[in-house]
Amino acid sequence: MRFKLTDEQQLLKQTVREFADRQLKPSAQKTDMESRFPLENFKEAAKLGIVGAPLPTEYGGQGMGALEWAVIMEELARGCGSTALTLAGHTSLCCGHINIAGSEEQKKRWLPKFASGEWIGGWALTEAGSGSDAAGLKTRAVKEGDEWALTGSKMFCTNGSKAQGVVILACTSAEKGSHGITAFLVETSAKGFHATKDEHKMGLRGSATSELVLDNVKVGDDHRLGEVDRGFADTLKVLDNGRIGIGAMAVGLSQAALEDSIAYAKQRQTFGKRLADHQAIQFMIADMTMEIEAARLLVYNAALAKDKGRPYRKEASMAKLYASEMSSRVTNKAVQIFGGYGYVTEYNVERYLRDAKLTEIGEGTSEIQRIVIARSLGLDT
Repeated sequence: MRFKLTDEQQLLKQTVREFADRQLKPSAQKTDMESRFPLENFKEAAKLGIVGAPLPTEYGGQGMGALEWAVIMEELARGCGSTALTLAGHTSLCCGHINIAGSEEQKKRWLPKFASGEWIGGWALTEAGSGSDAAGLKTRAVKEGDEWALTGSKMFCTNGSKAQGVVILACTSAEKGSHGITAFLVETSAKGFHATKDEHKMGLRGSATSELVLDNVKVGDDHRLGEVDRGFADTLKVLDNGRIGIGAMAVGLSQAALEDSIAYAKQRQTFGKRLADHQAIQFMIADMTMEIEAARLLVYNAALAKDKGRPYRKEASMAKLYASEMSSRVTNKAVQIFGGYGYVTEYNVERYLRDAKLTEIGEGTSEIQRIVIARSLGLDT
């Protein structure tokens, strides 16, 4: 059975594509080369309602489902990977955690600011000594009367240096391991909060990936998201949702590489004929097209499972795993099609290849996705 977007979803796709072509694509290469945070893109996306698209309307969002968000992420990434990752950290992770674990009062207080683009959000789980072993984090939160004191450091926080609010995962009961972690929304203006540096990265260089230091940061108990010691369970839900978006991002990067490859193959002449007339190139483009379509359907399948209220952890991991590894293959083929020109910054395909690699790492590495899938099948890993 062939999957087909509804008329409304097709209109959304076309609207975001036109926005990406107009606003994102013209500056994407410069954004990357200069490691320039795409603030103007974020603000323009906010005006369209994109940054709050999947949030409930009562909190300033558009009330869209996971499938619509996947469509949005794909089209944004097709235009500018750095902008897509900025929204992934803001919407899927930060806003997603507040929406999942926050109280009614917290949602009313914070989500409208994030949904409107007034605030930029970040989400901080990873630390220098705890990446895939997320439950091994060392940041501590200690209750002091009606407040919590947070001390520690975080690595690789998307938007960390640009954010007004960051969800921080901290250990509240060290002896409980992953069952002793709690989430807090920390406003970055708080005393003792420091974004110490932004990383110099292989790709997605316009997106701010920051190291954060919390030096006895005090927050009220009204900044605690969810129950004490239950933050890791909520984190897994946030990551399940985020993996759909990263899978869609991988599809968008690949689609851009495919379109550029087809256009180049049609105009480039070698051995007296177009590249597109060489069967070797035709086969490469055919394989790229097939893999992109397969990944897109896996992403849509996971999004639909979430929208219909079905379990989707396995589906999200399958989509993210296949789409991310597919994106590295497809963007690598695009560079090969361009030959020497693919290796220089005159063309965009080398950027797509560099950007694609992050999708195999963020929101859980490929190895973690395989563990999730195996466990869902009842295998003891």
